[in-house]
Amino acid sequence: MARWTPCKRADFIRKLKRLDFSPPEPGGRHDFMRHGTYTLTLPGNPEYSVPQVRMLLREVELGTGRKVTLDDWLAL
Repeated sequence: MARWTPCKRADFIRKLKRLDFSPPEPGGRHDFMRHGTYTLTLPGNPEYSVPQVRMLLREVELGTGRKVTLDDWLAL
């Protein structure tokens, strides 16, 4: 059975690009990525913990209207 795992920042960005997000743009203390009119702020730490990955994916779901399941995330 698959489980959520921590994710390196570079891997997280690569997966978001596969979900049609623009490349990261600098902005103040954090980088951000855009999907249409939605903007996602990326934390600067080099690895995201499981709770942090899940929180960011919930934000992606709210902003894009696309549900991202664990299986979808692992397949990216």
